[in-house]
Formats: sequence, C-alpha cells, structure tokens
Amino acid sequence: MQNVDTTKYVIYADITAEGIVERPDVVGAIFGQTEGLLGSDLDLRDLQKTGRLGRIDVQITSSGGKSSGTISIPSSFDKVETAILAAALETIDRVGPCIARIAVNRIEDVRASKRKYVIDRAKRILVEMFDENILETEEITEEIKQSVRVEEIIHLGKDNLPAGPNVLDSDAILVVEGRADVLNLLKYGIKNAVAVGGTNVPPTIADLCAKKVVTAFTDGDRGGELIIKELLQVADIDFVARAPEGRSVEDMTQKEIVRALRQKIPVEQVLDQYKIKNQPRKRREITTKRKSLIREKPFCVRNTTERAEAIAPRRVMPREVVPKSVPAIEEIVVAAREPTPEPEPEREWFRQHVDELDGTLSARIMDRNQNVLREVAVRDLARELKDANGDVNGVIFDGVVTQRILDIAAEKGLEYLIGAKMGNIAKSPSCVKVLTKEA
Repeated sequence: MQNVDTTKYVIYADITAEGIVERPDVVGAIFGQTEGLLGSDLDLRDLQKTGRLGRIDVQITSSGGKSSGTISIPSSFDKVETAILAAALETIDRVGPCIARIAVNRIEDVRASKRKYVIDRAKRILVEMFDENILETEEITEEIKQSVRVEEIIHLGKDNLPAGPNVLDSDAILVVEGRADVLNLLKYGIKNAVAVGGTNVPPTIADLCAKKVVTAFTDGDRGGELIIKELLQVADIDFVARAPEGRSVEDMTQKEIVRALRQKIPVEQVLDQYKIKNQPRKRREITTKRKSLIREKPFCVRNTTERAEAIAPRRVMPREVVPKSVPAIEEIVVAAREPTPEPEPEREWFRQHVDELDGTLSARIMDRNQNVLREVAVRDLARELKDANGDVNGVIFDGVVTQRILDIAAEKGLEYLIGAKMGNIAKSPSCVKVLTKEA
C-alpha cells in the first residue's frame, strides 16, 4: 500500500499491448519480469511489503484488439534508486500472452507538488483570513478615536439633532447638514457643530441661531445651496461657508475645513447674491443686541483730544471755597463744548474707486497718500488687514461693512472704511470713519 507519509516520488509510465490485457496481467508482468533483475535489495515484492514502494496503480482500456493505459508507482527512495526502478519498468516486453511496451513518461517530485500547494494555499489564507482581521497601528488608533467621537455626540431638543459637546456652551456655532459632517469635524477637534438633518430646518436650529453667532457650513452641491436658502428664511445666521464645488463636509481634510471657514462671507452678501430681502426690523434689533453682548469691544481712541471729543460734554460746577482772608470767588460755569465734527474725506477722490469696484467683489487697500497699495478679493480682506504692517490708512471695497472688518480696522489704526453698504454694526469705533456709496 502507498504510504503517503514517506512517498517522495511517483513514477508515471505509458503501456501499450498487442492484444487484450487487464490490470492483474500488467501487475503480474511487473513483479514477474523484474524479479531478480535488480538484486535482492530492489526486489519489488520485498519493497512493497516494507513500504518503500507504494501500491502499483494501473489504468488500462482495450479497443480494436489492442490495449493501452497508464501505470503509476509511488516511491520513497531517493532520486538514483527511483530512476533505477523506472528504467527497470521499460525492460518489460510481454504482458500475459501479448507483446507489450512500457515507456516512462515522467517522475513527479511529491514534495515539490506539496510545496506548490502550500504556497498557493498560504496566499489564499493571507487574502481571505488575515486581510480583514489584522489592523495596523493607525487603524487601531483611528477606530478608538471614532468610538470616542461617537460617544461625544449629543442630541439636542425634541428633534434629537446630532451635535458636538460644546454647542450649548459656545458663543459661536457651526450649522452643518448631517451626522457624518459633525463626526468629521469632531475628528479634527471642532466640537461646536450641529446638524440640521435635511432641507427642512427644525425649530431647535432656529432657537439656537437666535442666541449665538452662527456660521452655516454646507456641502458644495445643490443640496447645500437649498439648505442655506432655507436657513436665511427661518433662522438668524451671521456667516456662510461652503465646501469646494462637488465636495462634502464629511469628506474634507483638516486643511480644507480651515480654508473654507476662513473664506466665510457675511450673511448680507449672501442675501444680495440670492436676491433675498433683508431681515425684518425686529430680527435686526435682536441680532444687534445679541452681537453687542457677544462681541463687546472697547472704543479705539488714538489721543487725548479725540478721547475728550468721544466723551459727552458735561457742565462743571466748582465748589465754593471762602477762606477768611480771601474774598469769595464767584461761581464759574464752564460751558459745554460741542464736539467739533471732523470733515469727511473728499468724495471726489474715492468716488472713482467706488465706481470701478462696483460688482467686482474686490477691495483696494490705500496708503496715507490715497494711493492703492494692493487689490484683493473681499473674502480675503480680513486676513490682509490682519497681516498689515502699519502702511495701510484705509480700505475701499465692494462689500458689506461688517462688525468683524470694523473691529480689525480699529485695531490696525485705519482712518476710514468705504464699502457698498452697512451691515449690522453693534459697536462703531470712533477712530474709524465709515462711509458707503449710498451715503
């Protein structure tokens, strides 16, 4: 019998016979005609009994008075002895009464076949069993962070809106479209976002927007535009930021998110863009009051003279002092001095700039000699002013004069801002003259 544990090689041979023969005839011819041929050490019967030679397998068929088939013999010998056994098979010239011929076809190395099977199977095991279960260090870290972010999400109001943990405590919030957007912002440490959950803005969002500075941050597709229009009608938002065209907030990287939020535009410009009427008077008053509480900033006064003019004049009544040796001093009344109005810049010189910038959404940064230092987009104006090094004296731009631009202008010591129209201004620094083309 074949011993699969010790088999090293398998001898394959083809047999043809001039007559009809069967399997027992072929096996008998192999044992009979090789007996004593190779000596007692390589006698096939003894080798088969000791397991050094496996079971002789014969597959033979007969057709047209002739027979043909194949012979396979497993061997546990080394290469030399196996080759000797194979050569001995070719000495057989008769099977039963028929003339026969045996030709060795090939000798197969069983170990090489097993080795090939092991390699192929190992490849399949790596692909099917290890690929889905083994996590790299980064994947493990990301999976843990993801679970933490999911735990951090809270749900607001009766609408159970997904939101970051800092929404209720922050003065400023982001309004995004869905839960996946909130998760992506949490991934980069932005914890003050809340999701509207579709184009139908729930009342919870309207209540939040009435109390905080709100930036609507939507996808760069048609759905994001519809959500912005809905928010403009039912909620009080202050800024609008959009993802790049065709991108979603949930797929953006940290750099892309920061860039989009830096390029946010005031709601007044969005109202003009979508041809939406201004907010009702009552809502504007509420917005102004809310901003005054959130964006409280001191007045900017450059020198003592301007500080005196900024303070309302009052009547001064000195106390009467009547020393015994000094005659009584008459009561002196200091008349209240009316503030001297500072002349506005001559309209002739900036009117040309206003007309040239009309409809371009650009801004011109001016020096003290009323020369143009550089021209930038309105969306980049705040960043340009923050980076200014003292050579900027004023700005003329085709946009809305917002509280943020005004605060930056006061910090940088600008003398004037000339814009297309006024926004909701809660604090107006006295050191910055503000004009619009409608004025």
